[in-house]
Parts: sequence; C-alpha cells; structure tokens
Amino acid sequence: MVSPELAIIPRHVAIIMDGNGRWANKRGLPRTIGHSKGVEAVRETVKAAADAGVEYLTLFAFSSENWSRPETEVNDLLGLLRKFIRRDLAELHRENVRIRIIGEREKLRSDILPLLLEAEETTRHNTSLTLVIAFNYGSRDEIVRAAAKLAREVQAGRLSPDDITAQMISGELDTADIPDPDLIIRTSGEERLSNFLLWQAAYSELLFMPDYWPDFDRNLFFDALKVFASRDRRFGGLSSKTAAVGG
Repeated sequence: MVSPELAIIPRHVAIIMDGNGRWANKRGLPRTIGHSKGVEAVRETVKAAADAGVEYLTLFAFSSENWSRPETEVNDLLGLLRKFIRRDLAELHRENVRIRIIGEREKLRSDILPLLLEAEETTRHNTSLTLVIAFNYGSRDEIVRAAAKLAREVQAGRLSPDDITAQMISGELDTADIPDPDLIIRTSGEERLSNFLLWQAAYSELLFMPDYWPDFDRNLFFDALKVFASRDRRFGGLSSKTAAVGG
C-alpha cells in the first residue's frame, strides 16, 4: 500500500545518473568500479519504481557526447551495457517490464545495436513498468532530427509550415508515445539537464540530489517521490492552493 505522503505518484520519472567516477575517486578506486556500482543502483531503482507504481522510468545511460571520453572508459561503459542486457533481460521480462530505447541508432556499433533491438523486441508486449533507456541520446540532436522530418514533409508538399504545431514536433521525437516526465532527478549535486529531454522537460519538476549515483537506492528514490508529492504543479496556471482560497 502506498503511504499517505506518496498518494501522488509521478507517472513518469526520468533520472540523470551522475557521479559514478567521483564516487570511485573519493574511495581511491578505478572509475570502472564506480560504473559497476552504478549498474547495481539501476537494478534497485527499477524495482523501486515498479513497486511504487511508476509507469515510465527513463534512465540517461549514455549521451551522444560520451563518445568523447577516453576509449577505455567508453569500452567499459559499453561492456557494462552488454552485461546488463544479457544478465537482466530475462528477469525484467519475467517481471513484465517493457524496455524502450531512445537515441540516435544509425551510427551505433554493430555489436551494440542488435542487443538493444533484442531487448525491445523481447519485452514489446509487456504491460508493467516501461523502462526507457536513453542511449547515444542528445536532446538537441533529437529535436533536429524531428525538425528535419517535418521539413521533408513540407518540401514534399504534404505539409504547410503554418500547419506545424508543438504536438506535431512532439510526435516526431524519440519519445512520441511516451508521456513527458513528471519528475526529473539528477544525482551528484550538479544542477543542469545536460542535453537531456529538453523539449519534454517543459513542465517537469526538477530535483537535484547531492548523492552520487552508486549510492542511490530504494530509500532515496522514495525520498524523491515524497518531494514530488509535496510540489504544487501549476503548468502555467494558478496554484491549486491559491485557487482554493479564491486568490
């Protein structure tokens, strides 16, 4: 049963999982250990989200800018992704979790793309939590790709520029069939979105937590949900509290 302070559950939670390297450096450990511990935090967070009744959980796993990191670290991150899919896919499938991948796919390495497609296909008909993995994802790139699609429609004469709406742009994004996030969490104390879901975050509640991602656990996830439940979401209108007293 959901406790009273969690009576309002966000439908969609998105997380920028930050701080693996700093968590490791603080302990005098290799960054690879921090990334490995981060995968454990992913597992616990997915379970916590499902238990809380969250419908969509989006995790910023690998940005399009991450390719600029040292090759050894990129290979380690990709190796962890492969290990996560091979080890956890069967269990996620048993738990009725549906996996979605967002991000640019055309230039992905041939040893990565088939794994992502397999995860999506295997879980396509599951109806519990939808786990959205943002991989090779950058929000500006996503918006550019959406704009280019609409521009081609205009060029072909199938669409007038004056007909283009915000809803049409949303419909061309990678997240076209996914609701905008109600809550975006970033760990490690950094307070920026870093090219993550910029269009979709227009009315999201933002929560910046000081904890490094490897320390993120079920308790911290539920703490974040409590903060969300305490927020007064106005979507550009009056506060519900102000409206209630005639203000």
